Amino acid sequence: MIKDVEAPIYTEGIFSGSREALIEAVKTQVSNKRFEHILRVEQMALNLAEKWDVDLETASIAALVHDYAKESSDADFLAVIAEKKLDPDLKQWGNYLWHGVVGAELVHDELGIHNQDILDAMRQHTTGAAYMTQLSQVVYMADYIEMGRDFPGVTEVRQLAFEDLGASVGWQTTHTLQYLLAKQGRIYPGTITTYNEWSTK
Repeated sequence: MIKDVEAPIYTEGIFSGSREALIEAVKTQVSNKRFEHILRVEQMALNLAEKWDVDLETASIAALVHDYAKESSDADFLAVIAEKKLDPDLKQWGNYLWHGVVGAELVHDELGIHNQDILDAMRQHTTGAAYMTQLSQVVYMADYIEMGRDFPGVTEVRQLAFEDLGASVGWQTTHTLQYLLAKQGRIYPGTITTYNEWSTK
C-alpha cells in the first residue's frame, strides 16, 4: 500500500505563486478529466520523490505542468516550433510528442518557470531520454503508474518504481515499445534511444 505524501508549500521561488495558484493556472488549460489525471500524477510523483530523495517542490511543479499543453491545438504547437526555431523534424510528429517537448516552451513563457530540470522532465515525460535526472524519471513513471491507470502489469511496475526507479523506467519503455509495435504505429527515434539505454541492461 502506497502512503501518500503531503503536498509541499512552495518556498523555493521556482514558480512565482503558490501551489494553489499553479493548480488554478493549469486547470484553465485542460478538461476536468485531464486535470484529475494531473493531480493523480502529482501525488504519485510526490510519493516517488520522497522515496528517491528528490526535492518535493520541484517534483510537485514538474508533475502539475507535465500535461499543461496536452489540449493545445496543433496550430499552436506548429506556431511555437516556428517561432522558437525548434528542430524542424518535430513538425512530422503530433500531440503525443508536442505536448511535452513544445509544451515546455509554453510553460517557460506563460508560467514563468525557467528551471531546466523541470522543463526537461516535461520534455521527456512521454518518450524518456538516454540521460534522465531522477526528477525526469519520477515524472516519467508517475504519469505511467498514477492510481487511475489500469493495464496488465500496472501493480507490478508500481511496486518496481519504489524498489528500483531505473528498472521501472526500463519496464515502461519496453512495454510502450511493444504497444507501438503491436499497433504498427510510427515510433519516435527518441523512444528507441531510451529503450537502448534503460531497457537492455
